Amino acid sequence: MIHHVLLACPRGSEDRSRSFYLDLLGMTEKPKPPALAARGGCWFTGYDTELHLGVEDDFRPARKAHPALLRSDLDALATRLAAAGYPVIWGDEEIPGMRRFHTHDPHGNRLEFLAPVTTP
Repeated sequence: MIHHVLLACPRGSEDRSRSFYLDLLGMTEKPKPPALAARGGCWFTGYDTELHLGVEDDFRPARKAHPALLRSDLDALATRLAAAGYPVIWGDEEIPGMRRFHTHDPHGNRLEFLAPVTTP
């Protein structure tokens, strides 16, 4: 079991993180403990996981490494992201039994979203 996944973000980017992870992805913000809040960044929960955004002064986005999150609303999420100007790149290699796409958060970090293929 994984407690959380951490992605890096640039200093001062918390508002952009919140707009993306709260408004577009529908996650919930989890308050950081006071000692850690002073470092910046923000924490989110949703879809049975925690996603932490931690400030990295020499920030470089994760272009290959990424969390893969299960979503039951894959098509609706892809539509929302595309309408907001985020890339939606559908998987060209199949993962058996799954549909998936990749996007990038406002900091350029790669994210993957998957949903099981349903059969009629």
